[in-house]
Amino acid sequence: MSKNPEDVIRAEIRELKAYPVPDSTGMVKLDAMENPYRLPPELRGRLARLVEEAALNRYPDAGAPALKARLRRALGVPEGMELLLGNGSDELIQVLALAARKPDAAVLGVEPSFVMFRMIATFAGARYVGVDVRDDYSLDIEKLLAAIERHRPGLVFIAYPNNPTGNLFDAGLIERVIEAAPGLVVIDEAYHAFAGHSFLPRLARQPNLLVMRTLSKLGLAGIRLGVLIGPPRWIGELDKLRLPYNVNTLTQLIAAEVLEHGSVLTEQAAAIKLERSRLLRELQRVPGVTAYPSYANFILFKISQAGRVFEALKQHGVLIKNLHGSHRLLADCLRVTVGTPDENTAFLSALTRSVDA
Repeated sequence: MSKNPEDVIRAEIRELKAYPVPDSTGMVKLDAMENPYRLPPELRGRLARLVEEAALNRYPDAGAPALKARLRRALGVPEGMELLLGNGSDELIQVLALAARKPDAAVLGVEPSFVMFRMIATFAGARYVGVDVRDDYSLDIEKLLAAIERHRPGLVFIAYPNNPTGNLFDAGLIERVIEAAPGLVVIDEAYHAFAGHSFLPRLARQPNLLVMRTLSKLGLAGIRLGVLIGPPRWIGELDKLRLPYNVNTLTQLIAAEVLEHGSVLTEQAAAIKLERSRLLRELQRVPGVTAYPSYANFILFKISQAGRVFEALKQHGVLIKNLHGSHRLLADCLRVTVGTPDENTAFLSALTRSVDA
C-alpha cells in the first residue's frame, strides 16, 4: 500500500502551485479587486436580523428560488434563460470543466487571463490550450481561430473585461469565436459593473453561449456567490454536477436582501469608476510608469524593476499584485485595485517613494 503522495496524486497536480493569498494584516489592501466600501449601517442591521433568525440547523434551500428571482431582476436576465448558482465563480468554472472533460477534448482560453481557467482545467484532467493576446492586449483573432480549428475545444473561456489587463476585447471578434467554436463559449463578466458592456443580450441568438457573473467585485466577496446564465438545455445538464446545498443559507439570505437594495452597490460602483479615472491620471504622471486604461476595478501598469517596487510598496504598508514572471506579456507589470480615495492616495504616495528609492 502506497503512503507517498507521488504514488497517488496525479503528476500535473503535483506540478501546480497553490493559488497564493498573501497576508494583508495591517496593509492598505489593493491586491484582490475587492470593493473597498462596506455596506451602509442600516443595511448591515437588516442583515444582522436576518442572520439572527436564520435556521442554521437546517440545510439551505437547494434550488434557491427566492435568490434566483432577485438575481433575474438585478442582472437583467433575458426571458427564457436559466441560472446556475455556485460557491463563487470558481465552482462554476469547475462544473464547466468537469462537464466538458472528454477524452482528447480541450479547454481553450486567451492568455494572460484569469489564472483559474487554466488551474481548474488541470484539476479536472482536461487539456488546456492557451492562446496569447497581442502585445497591446487585444485578441489575436487569427491565432484564436486557428487554435479552435486545430484543437476543437469543448469549452472556451473569455473574460470580458479581461483580468489582469483590464481591457474589453472587441465584441465583434468574440462573436467570431462563438460562431467558430464547436462547443461552449463562456464569457466571464466578473467586472461588468465597471464596464457597462455585456453579452447577456446575445444569449438568445447564440445557442452555445453562456455568461458568468459574480457578486464578489460588487461588494459581496465574503459570501462567495457566482451566477451562470444561459439556455435551459445547457444549465440543466450542468446542474447535474452541482453539489447539493452548494450555496449556503447565509449567502442566500444576504445576497437576496442586498440585491433588494441594489442602488447601494450601483452607487459604490460609480464611486469606484470615478476613482479609477483619477488613479489612472495620477499613475500616468509617475515617471517610468506605463498605466493601461481599464474597464474593471483595477489598473495594470508597467514599471522597471517591478519586483523591487512591489516589495518597497509592502514596506510602506501597501499591498498590490505582482504579475512579473507570470506571463511573458506581463513582464515588469503590477496590478492595483481601485480603493477608496484615501487608499488610492496612500498607494500613489508609496509608489512615488518606492520609485525614488
